Amino acid sequence: MVSLKELNGTQVVTTDAFAVGEVDGVEFDIQKGVITHLRVDLSKDGANELKFKKPFMGSVVICIPLNLVQAYGHVINLNVPLADLKTLQECRE
Repeated sequence: MVSLKELNGTQVVTTDAFAVGEVDGVEFDIQKGVITHLRVDLSKDGANELKFKKPFMGSVVICIPLNLVQAYGHVINLNVPLADLKTLQECRE
């Protein structure tokens, strides 16, 4: 079992070895009692590649569905290349 404290700050990497950003929390479905998404604070390069405009102050956070996570260790490996993340949107506050 992994705690949220351990996840926060963990780097997220795609199958084509692109470091998208770092975990900044999770999205939780209260009715089902399960975590549904990782909140990922995009790196500057990640925001640029995914065509998000990074604000002067702050960051861009996207929600990555858990079914895209392949493995967890020192980094979180996704099971998709960077191009497959281009349809994702920013997380709601």
